[in-house]
Amino acid sequence: MHDLIVALGLVLVIEGLVWALAPDTGRRLLALASQMPNSSLQMSGWSAVALGMAIVWLLRG
Repeated sequence: MHDLIVALGLVLVIEGLVWALAPDTGRRLLALASQMPNSSLQMSGWSAVALGMAIVWLLRG
């Protein structure tokens, strides 16, 4: 449970840095994402899940 809370905290740090350091870039990325087809967003999401799981497995395995 401790690791899950730490992971969520790191997600918030990374997301917060985008908006704190480059809010205009964040807005542009959101605008681009809103124009992408659902299939592309889903493929990107599943790719991120797979990469994240691989990283965790390599480091914590």
